[in-house]
Amino acid sequence: MQLDLKQGSRPRILAIMICIIMAIFVLRLFYLQIIQHDYYVGQANKEQLKQLVIPSKRGEIYAMDGDEPVKLVLNETVYTAFADPKVVEKPQEMADLVRKVAGGSARPNLEALLAKKESRYQILATKVTPKQAQMMKDAQLKGLGFQKESQRVYPEGQLAAQTLGFVDSEGNGKYGIEQALNTRLTGKDGLLQSVTDVSNVPLTIGDNNINTPAKNGDNVVMTIDRNVQAYAEKALANGLKNSKAPNGSVMVMDPQSGKILAMANLPTYNPAEFTKVQDAAAFNNGTVSAPYEPGSDVKTLTMAIGLDKGVVQPNSTYNNTDSIKVEDRTITNATKGQTGNITFQKAMDYSLNTGFVTVAERLGDGNNITRGARDTMYQYFHDKLGLGRLTGVEVAGEAEGTVIPPTDVDGGAVRYSNMAFGQGLDVTMVQVCAAFSTIINGGTYYTPTVLRGVMNDDGTAFTPAPAKPTSTGVISQDASNKVRTMIHDARAAFYAGKDKKGYYIGGKTGTSQTIENGKYVDNQTVGTYLGFGGDSPSTPRYVIMVQVSGKGMNLAGNTDALPIFTDISNWLIDYMKLQPKG
Repeated sequence: MQLDLKQGSRPRILAIMICIIMAIFVLRLFYLQIIQHDYYVGQANKEQLKQLVIPSKRGEIYAMDGDEPVKLVLNETVYTAFADPKVVEKPQEMADLVRKVAGGSARPNLEALLAKKESRYQILATKVTPKQAQMMKDAQLKGLGFQKESQRVYPEGQLAAQTLGFVDSEGNGKYGIEQALNTRLTGKDGLLQSVTDVSNVPLTIGDNNINTPAKNGDNVVMTIDRNVQAYAEKALANGLKNSKAPNGSVMVMDPQSGKILAMANLPTYNPAEFTKVQDAAAFNNGTVSAPYEPGSDVKTLTMAIGLDKGVVQPNSTYNNTDSIKVEDRTITNATKGQTGNITFQKAMDYSLNTGFVTVAERLGDGNNITRGARDTMYQYFHDKLGLGRLTGVEVAGEAEGTVIPPTDVDGGAVRYSNMAFGQGLDVTMVQVCAAFSTIINGGTYYTPTVLRGVMNDDGTAFTPAPAKPTSTGVISQDASNKVRTMIHDARAAFYAGKDKKGYYIGGKTGTSQTIENGKYVDNQTVGTYLGFGGDSPSTPRYVIMVQVSGKGMNLAGNTDALPIFTDISNWLIDYMKLQPKG
């Protein structure tokens, strides 16, 4: 059969076919450009868009050297070697190079990392030195890049290790000020995002390009004086060697500001080699993290309360029989023989428990530690002087401790009779130092601090930290003057010959029992000494607290802790250039 096409029909059919083909193209373009737009943009970005984190520089840490800040923790430049597997042409040569040059810093599975062609960023080695990085750069292997970073360096070795803390392999601060101020020290990373060619060369500046600079962390200036810290560590080490005690701590504080000049602990470690430490207890700062029963040091606080409430005076007397009964318990003195009508000054001199239980009774009705007496003691100990409360000192791991309130079932007269001479409560050295500073400085509580300010980036000036909270009138000036004199006279009665002549030094021994399995043990005590010094009877310039301890060891404040106090005190007088009086 022959198809009979009319004249002009052939062009019309061709036109229709062209229209159909054009429609197919239009629909396809619509599908690709509109419906699949986001998909193909994503694919293009995946191929061309390079995104790199710009790491922030971790803030450095300064201590004081007299009046000048000096670096205790600084940063050293290192590099992270990375590759873009998409453009790497010689993966085996690159793996061999990185393994040879970076050694133990190289990742173990380099070939597998370089085979991930769908990835644009694979880390090949970390903590690469500048010299190692340059050696790898000289090979000019396509797709190999380097990202500048920093690691912590400690020019003073283990000095103030527990106060500083360290930075772990993930860049997080651990322990000490590194952890407590981690966010401030870390800063905020920046971001660099750019469209590049296959050689990672930026092509144009477009909407997808991002350049957000990193914000470096704060450079922190501590109140710690590197010279005081170094001597405190030396004196503590010598003292522990003499007493054969394995553990010890020292705190030095300015009682006129709450600034901590030294926090020394033994055993210690080197922050640059924290991975070598086998006992994690070495990381802890015992001055803030280890609550204990402070013992007779607290007698100074009990006396301050009695003086402030006007129920006793230094020359007031009580009848000492070397024992005193509270409800069904009999409390005795460790030092016997100072019996009869004696003054409270003598009770301080000989650290007689009976004298301070008597102060607690006189805060009540004169014969009993009443609920009113217990409320008063709790108000001073806990609320005003900060025992059993977090101080907020800028060191990680601070413990709260415990002071039992009189509302508690265990907060009866027996408990508070023990608290009057330093048992039955758990506190930290930083709490005791701050409380002691308050009663000898005229009655102002200064919140303890190790933060003096923030240094600018070029290391030429620092901004002081905001003032910490203070509480004035915790005890009266008169009560402070009297208790300060009593503490001075107590030291002078037995130990004045150990001090430099012409200076005003006071202190109190402490020997406290320890509890194991819920019971006091007889073969283990903690020895402490708490005191102050200066060139004026009215203005103490420093407070020093020493603690020594050991498993299964009976250690005493006068024989084991006091010599360390005396050593540091005599050195501080020279270091501070204090002038003798008379």
